[in-house]
Amino acid sequence: MRDFAGDANFVDPAALIGDKTRARILLSLLDKRALPMSMLASEAGVALSTMSSHLGQLLDGGMLTVRREGRHRYYSLASPEVARAIESLAQLASPFKPNSLRSGTRARALRVARTCYDHLAGHLGVLIMRGLIAKGAVVGGDGTHRPERPGADRLAACGRDIAYEVTAQGWRLLGSIGVFRPRTDRPLVRYCVDWTEQRHHLSGAVGAALLERFISQEWVQRAPESRALKILPAGEADLHSWLDIDPQKLHADLAA
Repeated sequence: MRDFAGDANFVDPAALIGDKTRARILLSLLDKRALPMSMLASEAGVALSTMSSHLGQLLDGGMLTVRREGRHRYYSLASPEVARAIESLAQLASPFKPNSLRSGTRARALRVARTCYDHLAGHLGVLIMRGLIAKGAVVGGDGTHRPERPGADRLAACGRDIAYEVTAQGWRLLGSIGVFRPRTDRPLVRYCVDWTEQRHHLSGAVGAALLERFISQEWVQRAPESRALKILPAGEADLHSWLDIDPQKLHADLAA
């Protein structure tokens, strides 16, 4: 059998992700939460003894990190790269076919609004990006994913094809809702190619700050057992006044 000398050995991380129980663990943590083993076991539907083994494998494989607070340990994804790998694999999967009303409702909720590690994604995330571009707050591109370009960005990946930046007008617009220039070494403006909408959504330090602000202002609310976000009535009203986003479009299919 040919070895991996000189090549990236993706077999080990693929095997870790490919197990259904470990996949459920990783999906549970995809919204950047840090959860205790008991909650992860509940979400994955396995016993604590089984969960301990799976968590150990994910820690050894560099997929998770753990921190101790008192008597409890909290597990989280090791890096944004782990989150992007899971999103990318989701793009390769067969189209989801709900087998119950509950699974169909959950799939719809994820498409409408969800977290992508620490920023907004899904239909809402793409509409935010569109609105910021339309207002001249973000420049550098039009939010469109063009897969035909040589070396184009991959779906569900952190984009590198376009250099977006926030304008002076953009900082004023962001400041109007309490989002100011973050003091960080992290890139201020990045983007991802949203895997459900196949357009750009905002990431980077500004994207993370927007998500935090939306939650604190009760524009959106985290789902208890999912990375789906519920758009609250205040969010519908304020997004309309802030970025001219029609509330009806928040829950409609995005036009091409």
